[in-house]
Amino acid sequence: MEKLKLISLYSEFREDLDYIENKLEQSVTSSSPIIQEASLHLLRAGGKRIRPIFVILSSQFGNCSLEEVAKVAVSLELVHMASLVHDDVIDDSDMRRGFETVKSRWDNRVAMYTGDFIFSRALTTMGEIELAAVHELLADTMLEICKGEIIQIDYQGKINQSIRDYLRRIKRKTALLLSSSCELGALVSRTDEATVLKLKRFGYFSGMAFQIIDDILDITSTDEKLGKPAGSDLINGHLTLPILFIKNDVAFQPYLRAALDGTISEQDRLKMLKYIKSTDAIKKAQFVSNLYLQKALNELRGLPECDAKKSLKRFVAFIGKRQY
Repeated sequence: MEKLKLISLYSEFREDLDYIENKLEQSVTSSSPIIQEASLHLLRAGGKRIRPIFVILSSQFGNCSLEEVAKVAVSLELVHMASLVHDDVIDDSDMRRGFETVKSRWDNRVAMYTGDFIFSRALTTMGEIELAAVHELLADTMLEICKGEIIQIDYQGKINQSIRDYLRRIKRKTALLLSSSCELGALVSRTDEATVLKLKRFGYFSGMAFQIIDDILDITSTDEKLGKPAGSDLINGHLTLPILFIKNDVAFQPYLRAALDGTISEQDRLKMLKYIKSTDAIKKAQFVSNLYLQKALNELRGLPECDAKKSLKRFVAFIGKRQY
């Protein structure tokens, strides 16, 4: 049912998304058969394509050709894809969205080269746009994402971290790229400055909520729906918002220690997930996500009434209620 809602939500952009999808495939063409195969494997594993959608919708507040919009959308999706490949190496993950990761199907070396290749293709694609502000923003975005990767490694497995640390981390992990998607879509269509700023903030708040929901689903969803074991975030050493709410819970601490030191059994993993769901941690995390979604909606209030604005509102509703 949830996937049907998403398909329905995307139906009005199907033609534009198909065009962007074709451009994505073309962009990962490589003289190296292994790099091209690995890149296509990652691309065809799919994804929600939220970044391209946000680029498309934000561009509709101005005036821009699909060709220019696609260059921005492709560049940002490539940056996202490259960060996923590197994340999987860091976390030693074998599965993503139900597919083998690049590092699992090949090895870490191929994965790192593939991620670097995809990053470089993002820069090449964006380089075709003759607008300095766009290049500066993409460069800043990539720099902050790299900083975020380093921060995530630094905090991996550390219990002594705060909710503020977590929020700063997901800002660079997810929110920044969605914020840049909206800002770049608006910039390339020569939208007025006030609208660009509102869309930028809309993307940021939506991105914060999106990642919090992701972290909730890592606990509440099933292995089958996630395409990986539920609770993987904690097992990989990442303390997400629900975990931070109960990390000092005496009954939870044995699970926490076992998950972080790699000794948790399959039976205890399932017990751990059941215990977390029995607490108010999920409810608290959902409350924080809803606050960010309300902030995102507030940013839309001052924007002109149009189909793009209505679609952005529908995406906020989808983010808040999604189950996968």
